[in-house]
Amino acid sequence: MTSSSAPDHTADASTAPADLVNAVRAVWADALETDLASVPAHASFLSLGGDSVLAVRMAAMLRKRLGTPLALADVRVEQSAAQLAALVHERSTGSGTGALRPLPVDLRRREDPDAPFPLLPLQQGYFVGQQDAWELSYRSAHHYVDIGLEDVDADEAPEALQDALERLAEHQAVLRARVLPDGRQCILPLDDPEAIPQLRVTDLRDADEEAAAARLAEIRLEMSTEGPDPSQGCGLDMRLTLMPGGRARLHSSTSLLIIDGWSSSVFYRDLFALVSDYNAVLAPLDIDYGDYVTTLRDLPGTQAWQQDRDWWWDRLDGFPLPPALPLVADPAEVRPTLMGTRQAVLDPQRWSALRRLCTQHGVTPSAAMFAAFSAAVARACGHRRFLLNTLQLNRLPLHPDVSRLVGAFSSTMLLPVDLPPAPVFADLATRAQQDIGDALAHHLITGVEVSRELGRRRGTHRPVAPVVFQSTLGVDAALGSEVPEEAGPLGEIDLSSHHQQLRTPQVALEARLFELRGELVVAFSLVEELFAAEDVDSMFGDLMATVESLVEPDGWTAEVELPDAVDGEQVETTRQAPDRRLSVPTRATRGAEPGPPRDDVERAVAAHWQKLLDCAVDERTADFFALGGDSLLAVRMLASLAREGLGRVTPRRFLRQPTVAGLAAALREPDER
Repeated sequence: MTSSSAPDHTADASTAPADLVNAVRAVWADALETDLASVPAHASFLSLGGDSVLAVRMAAMLRKRLGTPLALADVRVEQSAAQLAALVHERSTGSGTGALRPLPVDLRRREDPDAPFPLLPLQQGYFVGQQDAWELSYRSAHHYVDIGLEDVDADEAPEALQDALERLAEHQAVLRARVLPDGRQCILPLDDPEAIPQLRVTDLRDADEEAAAARLAEIRLEMSTEGPDPSQGCGLDMRLTLMPGGRARLHSSTSLLIIDGWSSSVFYRDLFALVSDYNAVLAPLDIDYGDYVTTLRDLPGTQAWQQDRDWWWDRLDGFPLPPALPLVADPAEVRPTLMGTRQAVLDPQRWSALRRLCTQHGVTPSAAMFAAFSAAVARACGHRRFLLNTLQLNRLPLHPDVSRLVGAFSSTMLLPVDLPPAPVFADLATRAQQDIGDALAHHLITGVEVSRELGRRRGTHRPVAPVVFQSTLGVDAALGSEVPEEAGPLGEIDLSSHHQQLRTPQVALEARLFELRGELVVAFSLVEELFAAEDVDSMFGDLMATVESLVEPDGWTAEVELPDAVDGEQVETTRQAPDRRLSVPTRATRGAEPGPPRDDVERAVAAHWQKLLDCAVDERTADFFALGGDSLLAVRMLASLAREGLGRVTPRRFLRQPTVAGLAAALREPDER
């Protein structure tokens, strides 16, 4: 992992008044669910059990109680309460050095809650992926899960669950979200007949075990492969299967366009609270997801946003390629319908021991797991320098209610990895902690935007970082509660009995880490068609061996075996290549001779681009993306050309040659389907 300088947001702790230090300590005590005496002024947030996820909630609480709009870039888990109080004091008195930056925007309510609002960058990526634009695309980007229920009241449960869905859709407006054909989103009013998610119930109580198991398998396959799509209907598909013996399965398939990992936790807590009690009333929300997204439109152009963009842009030319993992197929040639899964757990006792050792070494569990994953990837690909993608629960603390909203807040973040030869694990974890913190300090630019610029510079529209790390460790602490163990007529909730599938575009392999009932769950989601099964099994086993070793102190001081090679030999991924490797081949420059548009079709394309991109298009080899276009604009542009009768071209085909001449040639020919 590369180490780079970040803005110095560490203030002199002695400059803060004692009453302000105590006020910060009180906020920390509430966020950490402990007493004030357990929060020393000079202990770091990390050492007290905090992490970057919980810091989001803590920053929002500080804003509400102290009236100081700290940015997440100001709130580092390595800080003490006294240091953070000094930052607050400098911000409020103007006595600081100028290194601090407040949140660059203030959240405001929309004047018209029914008006469309934009998609966030990662939502745009999912939406475009559903148009079959990318390699490794799916008709729907979604997460499916079903969990076991025991002692279910089969007569009451369906009605209670539907009632809870209706009340929750009123409370969390995004459950009524629809994505429009032009790539914007809107919230349906409550009286719209299509607004409320509808529960579907399958009654297998009288079926024998074999028949019930077969029907359950059919439901899982259907919901895993045919996920909800908010551009066509509701973004949530929830079902209840009543099984023999008072058992049931609760199935939920959620579109990644409306619900992220943090939101999933919020959703289930609220849902089960409402199922348990017909009279339950959730604390009102003063804002909704649309208010948050609309506010973010003001970010580009702010000084903080420009500083973050410059920070990333200055580093991009030095970014490595993705890990050269061995492949059995070209990503451009496969058409996956499901992602494969590998999963293992660390029991509560060992997971607790691992967390304690993380605290002793001054790193978050997520940073330690990122270091373990990086080492496993290095051994699998045969080199130590590569680019990974991470999924971040990126919620700007613009309002205290932000942490309680359901929505697609997540964003990606690219992380270059440059592992040293023969390190001990503790050093790897410390470097990971520093690199993640540095990148998070410049999080106003998302990984989607960074990836677009990196692809533009490399002349490719293939995914530039298709290996992903995602951790939702700490969400339970940030929310202040876990999913309950029982929920009224739904009976006992058995989270240990769960089945899940993930489908996310542009991802070849994703490592996911989360907690269930005190256990650490480690999972791989991957495109099975790309990899040899034995290679995936070996890498997953390697990762788990490292994770299990970190339960003991010796695992942290052990030397980590890594390859000698720094960079991998990036071999072409085409079907003809005998040694396929994951890479990012540049786009082929075929055919078209330079010059002005030559015929009516080329001139029509050039005129359309000129109007859409607001720039001169007088060269037939002009590239849509080099002119300032992006994938969402490309989808809109192709749809507009089709409506005007010029022809129909799929986004995937357009990406092969996104020039005026290339698109004109595609428009003259029937598009393959």
